[in-house]
Amino acid sequence: MADNFPPDTNRRAGRKGGNTSGKVADFRYKRPAQPEQKKAGNTRQKPREPRSGSSQHRPQHHPQHHTGQPEGNSHRGQHRPRQAYAALDLGTNNCRLLIARPSGENFTVIDAFSRVVRLGEGLAMSGRLSDAAMERTLAALHVCAEKLRRRHVHLARSVATEACRRAANGAEFIDRVRRETGIMLDIITAQEEARLAVLGCHILLEGGDGPAVIFDIGGGSTELVLIEPEGKVPRILDWQSVPWGVVSLTDTVGRVEGDHGERLARYEEMRRIVSESFAPFAERIAMRARGAPDIRLLGTSGTVTTLASLHLELPQYDRRAVDGLIVPAHSMRDISLRLSGMSPEERGELPCIGQDRAELVVAGCAILESIMDLWPAERLGVADRGIREGILRSLMASQLQAAADGAGKS
Repeated sequence: MADNFPPDTNRRAGRKGGNTSGKVADFRYKRPAQPEQKKAGNTRQKPREPRSGSSQHRPQHHPQHHTGQPEGNSHRGQHRPRQAYAALDLGTNNCRLLIARPSGENFTVIDAFSRVVRLGEGLAMSGRLSDAAMERTLAALHVCAEKLRRRHVHLARSVATEACRRAANGAEFIDRVRRETGIMLDIITAQEEARLAVLGCHILLEGGDGPAVIFDIGGGSTELVLIEPEGKVPRILDWQSVPWGVVSLTDTVGRVEGDHGERLARYEEMRRIVSESFAPFAERIAMRARGAPDIRLLGTSGTVTTLASLHLELPQYDRRAVDGLIVPAHSMRDISLRLSGMSPEERGELPCIGQDRAELVVAGCAILESIMDLWPAERLGVADRGIREGILRSLMASQLQAAADGAGKS
């Protein structure tokens, strides 16, 4: 396969707001023309320092970035604070924001935000974003806009993924977000989504020789990327995106689960649907899997971090314990099968799942097992980082390159 991403032929790549180049596009934050009278509450999430290892296995690389206490905007002595950059990822289920400043070759997170917005709820059936989903999402984006203003962000990139790609009113919603919040969302293609996810988490890939697979299970789609690790950025060998994420798969198969036997049958139907979608990619990479000296697999998503938390039997989610963890594949399969047979109420009572994830985690398990079938690694790497981190690194690298080019011309 080609080293670069192939054309995105199964998406509306040419629609308004789409970025089909696969290259970094910088979008400077702009305030809305008229301030909104109604503001959402400011929910704050304290960033944590990523964990460099685990009690079982230690990653072979240093963390890609550092996080710490949010910094103020005051000047220290005569020095102005370094410029802040922001990355916003609006997915089918979540709205997430990171604001960071460069720190050598890495960066320091100074503010973060995450909220479940369920933007794609009902999209599989109606083909449109619902009014309720758009209102929930706008409330979260108003919080993000306030953080961008307060942190004096120099450069931001805000992306929207599968829900806005698929929805008939996706571009219309993007325009409304710009008018009401000042945030300029870019509806990126599946290929750009996959590239950014790889850029954001590949540093956590377990050491070894030969190609590896990195995947991102989202709310509305799942991206799989076959890479050849080399240098600072891995080489892309092949990739695929399928329109199955935890929300779209749940909505398509149905949310009524029935008794234990019916729940297991529902799970198997999810597995069948996803495996059929993965089949072309599985066929293309089968020879590489058989011939690879080291079969390595790394996942970034709420599904893998949730299952990793259950594997560790954490009383509550702890990013430091999960980010960079290496988990035996059979453990993830055992947890997936156990969850698929539980009722939503039983799953909701488990630590690190709760009611928000209780209904959707089974679809994530079905997708994860299908991925482990096509790339049969003995261990699974877990990353609590992805698109946002990839965006930040792209933004900072592009600014450094621009500065270097400017210095060379002077």
